[in-house]
Amino acid sequence: MYLRLKIRLFRIIMKIIQIKETCIYVRDLDITEKFYRETFGFELISKVPGRHVFFRAGSSVLLCFNPEKTKEDTSLPPHFGYGTTHLAFEVEPAEYESSKTKILEKNISIIHEQVWKPGIHSFYFHDPDGHVLEIVPKGMWD
Repeated sequence: MYLRLKIRLFRIIMKIIQIKETCIYVRDLDITEKFYRETFGFELISKVPGRHVFFRAGSSVLLCFNPEKTKEDTSLPPHFGYGTTHLAFEVEPAEYESSKTKILEKNISIIHEQVWKPGIHSFYFHDPDGHVLEIVPKGMWD
């Protein structure tokens, strides 16, 4: 009961609009920059050689950090991570099949396609660091 009340109170206090930034940790910033610019056409927002590369991803931002640098930060809270993560990028439903074609044309292997419900599919592939990327149609979570 106490936990349920606490969760309700949190919902009243803070109304999140969206996740504004998503952060991944990568080994080679130049390879990462090339991949995300050439695969998705993401606009470069910021690049600090050896530390980070940031992209505009629709209305959000994708932050790609070198974990060896960010774990030493003193001006910001140190942060870092290792291993693979999962990110899903949303496309208009009419763009789903052409997005899949564009990925395949770049010789990127699709590792899985999932049927979530009739007419709603998504597909998965890797970035150069092995992060699992997914393309989902708008409306998937509606």
